[in-house]
Amino acid sequence: MVKKSTQEWETVWVQPSNECERYGACGSNAICTVVQDTKAKCTCLKDEWNAGNRSQGCVRNPPLDCQVNKTGDGFLSIPNVKWPDFSYWVSGVTDEYGCMNTCQQNCSCGAYVYMTQLTGCLHWGSELMDVYQFQAGGYALNLKLPASELAGSHIAVWKIATIASAVVLFVLLACLFLWWKRGRNIKVHRSWRRSRRSSTRSQQSAGMLDISNSIPFDDETEDGKSHELKVLSLDRIKAATGSFSESNKLGEGGFGPVYMGTLPGGEEVAVKRLCKNSGQGHEEFKNEVILIAKLQHRNLVRLLACCIQGEEKILVYEYMPNKSLDAFIFNPEKRGLLDWRTRFDIIEGIARGLLYLHRDSRLRIVHRDLKASNILLDTDMNPKISDFGMARIFGGDENQFNTNRVVGTFGYMSPEYAMEGIFSVKSDVYSFGVLILEIITGKRAVSFHGQQESLNIAGYAWQQWNEDKGEEMIDPLIKPSCSIRQVLRCIHIALLCVQDHAQERPDVPAVILMLSSDSSSLPMPRAPTLMLRGRALESSKSSENERSHSIGTVSMTQLHGR
Repeated sequence: MVKKSTQEWETVWVQPSNECERYGACGSNAICTVVQDTKAKCTCLKDEWNAGNRSQGCVRNPPLDCQVNKTGDGFLSIPNVKWPDFSYWVSGVTDEYGCMNTCQQNCSCGAYVYMTQLTGCLHWGSELMDVYQFQAGGYALNLKLPASELAGSHIAVWKIATIASAVVLFVLLACLFLWWKRGRNIKVHRSWRRSRRSSTRSQQSAGMLDISNSIPFDDETEDGKSHELKVLSLDRIKAATGSFSESNKLGEGGFGPVYMGTLPGGEEVAVKRLCKNSGQGHEEFKNEVILIAKLQHRNLVRLLACCIQGEEKILVYEYMPNKSLDAFIFNPEKRGLLDWRTRFDIIEGIARGLLYLHRDSRLRIVHRDLKASNILLDTDMNPKISDFGMARIFGGDENQFNTNRVVGTFGYMSPEYAMEGIFSVKSDVYSFGVLILEIITGKRAVSFHGQQESLNIAGYAWQQWNEDKGEEMIDPLIKPSCSIRQVLRCIHIALLCVQDHAQERPDVPAVILMLSSDSSSLPMPRAPTLMLRGRALESSKSSENERSHSIGTVSMTQLHGR
């Protein structure tokens, strides 16, 4: 877009976010890793293989033993990778040894992956295309190599260990130096910020300024450029929304109302104004700003600007003309506009957004408040996950957190989070399973207390599925347009996502694989033991009749056991 003050073009969004996301960036038999935030580094799967042009990839040298009538081929494990393309499913394999053995006996097999959660075996041919290595996450790809190359790998281990030790020592010394230097910079920065406070207030009234003038936002890209997120003045926000006119009100979220606004130049935006008694304080607001500003994905809502003035805390998002998912699936008049193909695309889009949050982004993030009202729909009905006020960042070696402050929405919270305050990526998987069931049935998660057994949606779905009545759960409006077999498979996947125990739920990569394949067998879900009665959950609900599309949900700030 053109920046008004300088009349120069500036980048506001880039897709793909890095060169490794471009298909076949490094060619065949090569692996792509991201350096300098977006640049791609291409290396051969084995360093000794002949490398051609960067986009032409690498060739095996020497060939596999089986190709020259020898025996002795083995496997080298390459961790944290995205699967290459063009895999094929091997049926009848029940353990990793069987998966490896079938690949070893098949000379055309060049690599394999065994998935314990799905009890599945995937093979690839000799040409491995579009291999992308992450810093963490992903899967271990087992690459078939001749015995001579495996022996060379073992001989080189001591060299690698020596180099690694030297690198670690250098990194430690560098960290000590940076820690000392940062301590000095913090003192200088504090002094500078005190001197800038008065000028910041006058700048805000003029319109836009760098967010670093208002919010502690220590984020720099690897090339040293600071992350710029703009702050709008309150006067500019009022002008855009008609002074927060009721006619511009789009809905009411857990932390306050959302308005439609129009910025100078005609750009339509969604303005989220936090209530002063909303419970989202400065920390939650700063958390949401910093998180969304760092995240860029087609299935995540994009933050454009924010406002911090006095007690006002306001977020400005891209405007979604179709509003939220709950405005369609829970509305008898609009529900019919979403046929099964559209609903399935929405399910897949939400899963891709979660995959980015849990594995593919620079950060590892748990959303903690995934629900229908937090899924926005663009003009083409593409889903975008929104509302990151409750999200938490996980470190590379962290698997779960424990908190005394349980926040979220009844019906979507996993049992371990609602009762013990324990949350992880599997908490989002539980919420996603509830969402799938809502999308299929067209009913709210907490609307089943009128049923005879007073089950929640997970208990109701399992009961129907277990009695071979799964087809009766399907929204009648989508039955003419759907494949019953595909919908029942989605119900099966949802039941796996809402298992009582986190370790029994699949992770998001496994869920995406289940959704994309209709031939692989699925594990049998267990009966939910926590079929909580909807009326008991409703006891803490606000009696206030909300005007938004999110009627019937509640955000908790504290949950105590009785």
